[in-house]
Amino acid sequence: MLLGALVDAGAALSVMQEAVDAIGVEPVHLSVSSTTRQGLAATKVDVKAPRSTVTRTWANIRTQLESAPLAEAIRRSALDAFSRLAGAEAAVHRTTPEQVHFHEVGGLDAIADVVGVCTGLHSLGLTELSAGPVSLGSGMSRGEHGFIPIPGPAVLQLLSDVNAPVWSGPAPYEMCTPTGAALLAATVTRWQDMPQMRVRTVGHGAGTRDVDEVANVVRLILGDPVGQPDTGTAVLLESNVDDMDARLWPDVLAGLLTAGASDAWLTPILMKKGRPAYTLHALCAPKTEAEVRTQIFARTSTIGLRRIPVGKYALDREQAGVRVQGEQIGVKLARDDGRVVNVSVEFDDVARVAAVLGLPVKEVLRAATAEAHRRFSIGARGPTSG
Repeated sequence: MLLGALVDAGAALSVMQEAVDAIGVEPVHLSVSSTTRQGLAATKVDVKAPRSTVTRTWANIRTQLESAPLAEAIRRSALDAFSRLAGAEAAVHRTTPEQVHFHEVGGLDAIADVVGVCTGLHSLGLTELSAGPVSLGSGMSRGEHGFIPIPGPAVLQLLSDVNAPVWSGPAPYEMCTPTGAALLAATVTRWQDMPQMRVRTVGHGAGTRDVDEVANVVRLILGDPVGQPDTGTAVLLESNVDDMDARLWPDVLAGLLTAGASDAWLTPILMKKGRPAYTLHALCAPKTEAEVRTQIFARTSTIGLRRIPVGKYALDREQAGVRVQGEQIGVKLARDDGRVVNVSVEFDDVARVAAVLGLPVKEVLRAATAEAHRRFSIGARGPTSG
């Protein structure tokens, strides 16, 4: 349903398919069709996967995601969603995440769901994703070990972890799966009623079942914020540090980005007694602030932080790609009022492709940049296809 809503709202199915293919599991195919639910037009995405005898654990899935050639933001969101799933299943079965053998969660379809949704959200260039109360359903459902109550224990655990508002809803069926709950927990930045916005487009994703009680769809509304930026959309954490080995800073910055900071950087300063020092800056969303703060204290010698709420202006961003001698390289497009104003190739992809082709990085960077500017002209409107 989330995949369908994303496609209906304008996310390219081909971009999601490329990301799913990059995981390197058995071939999984995403197909799209139009349908209705209670008379409401919607898009349905089906995940077609072969039967698999592979028993996947959280460790297996984590290794595949970490080694796949994905944009870092997509990888981070997918790892977050699966980590939450593993934690919830472990809590329900009173074991450890590493010992969980995924069934629904570990299937090829769930890998496609998680990676596809994370890719679709990333491709739309969202700066914030809010959601209202989640309808969970009611009744009973047959699981691997017999009948379980709806909402399922893992679903409740996942949404409880992020303080999400929930209700049973009008339909006596399972209305939210563990995979769906994990994706919401990993990607929603604010739980609230629909915020003020100027609506650009609306996407409806259809569920498989067409129930009588309610239109079985997920709705995604894309819009532009109204008025001035919200000063609560981001948090800037800062600290002056003058007593730490400078060789540790690369590890600190990498650790903060992994913890969820959207950016992390250093500013050289001069402190009291003429001591050379650095100001550490970490920009993060409110939902990742606690983990970023924990990592700052764990990885540096600081004993205090400044916390500054900030507003942000961000251009609409999209993910696309080009090929250099047959190898895929990601491209980030930035749009202002629908026009392309910046085209940037993913440098990590460039370095990887250079190693594969045995070419200097500068040559692959030059070729990828030229191809990106050829396909995606500055000032152009419309879709990203060349």
